[in-house]
Amino acid sequence: MTNTDKTIKDPVHDHIHVDGFALDLLDTPEMQRLRHVRQLGTAYLVYPSANHTRFEHSLGVYHLAVRALDNLGVTGVERDEVRAAALLHDVGHTPFSHNIEDIVEEHVGKRHDEVDDLLDGEVARVLEERGVSPDRVASLVRGEGRYGQLVSGALDVDRMDYLVRDAHHTGVPYGTIDSGRLVLELGYVDGELVLGEGNVQTAEALLLARSLMHPTVYSHHVARISTAMLERATQRLIEADNGVDASEVRRMDDHELTVALRENDVTRETAERLAERRLYKRAVWKPRDELRDSTLDADPRELEAEIAERAGDSVEPHEVIVDVSKPPVMAETEARVVVDGEKRMLEDVSSLVRTLRRVHEEQWRFGVYTPEESVEEVVDSAEGVV
Repeated sequence: MTNTDKTIKDPVHDHIHVDGFALDLLDTPEMQRLRHVRQLGTAYLVYPSANHTRFEHSLGVYHLAVRALDNLGVTGVERDEVRAAALLHDVGHTPFSHNIEDIVEEHVGKRHDEVDDLLDGEVARVLEERGVSPDRVASLVRGEGRYGQLVSGALDVDRMDYLVRDAHHTGVPYGTIDSGRLVLELGYVDGELVLGEGNVQTAEALLLARSLMHPTVYSHHVARISTAMLERATQRLIEADNGVDASEVRRMDDHELTVALRENDVTRETAERLAERRLYKRAVWKPRDELRDSTLDADPRELEAEIAERAGDSVEPHEVIVDVSKPPVMAETEARVVVDGEKRMLEDVSSLVRTLRRVHEEQWRFGVYTPEESVEEVVDSAEGVV
């Protein structure tokens, strides 16, 4: 090992101190790849400054994890395992982060937090020289065990970093949370990670920040449209006769996937539209209670084909995209806080949290997108389908 201590300037946490084997992990190809994977995928098409990457986010998660470990008094190999997991927790991300994760999972069978097969080569060498098990680090990334909750759970340091970082880089004023207090108030009761007595409002603030960021940034309709376009194009790229294997796509960065899409005949048009921001428009944008009961159970690609067929020869099948987002989930509502000496679920002790859950569910939308010139035809044809 050739590591030395370094202090890295960060726009969110000011200065991040990295030392020991963690510095060697930063220099591995797996970590350096994250410099070229945008944290918010195609959200830069909505917020031009949202060009921050998984690399800087991973540094932020590492920083907060170290602060939590210091406060909890965790030492020895367990400390090293958590430090490594915090730094490596995003090495499994596909290009453009979550944007194409579902498509890749269909073919490869792995989510971004399933990194067992990626902690090999240079990463494994660094970990093993430190006496840290790659398998143990992978289990922590999945959120398993006592300290896995710090890396991936309802009160994890991951969301403590990304909310503030995403708000900073998009410029929206909604992601402000007191990460310092959150980290200091973390503790364990019966092996479960909880916030200590008197911190209901601290937890509420975390949930409120996420609730405001979701419709403003994460589910902004333009971000969803561009994501859907990228997702469908990646699907066609993988399925094309001269396409790219899904396992290869999984390990690409944003630039490599963009080039692959531009070089393939079946995806070139979408790649050019994304590059020039000639995005599809909304033909349908409906809440749950305005949809047919059968719509959510249908295969989106079958719905796309039916809508395109009804629209006539002027609309090609690939020019209709049905976007069915996942059911709204707020894992933070299940976070545990200590109230009057007892461990309680946040949702049970906070009427604000119950209201936020309901609002989050009401914000869910079903979308159908198409090129601007085809909107009228698709609006009419979708009427009898969804």
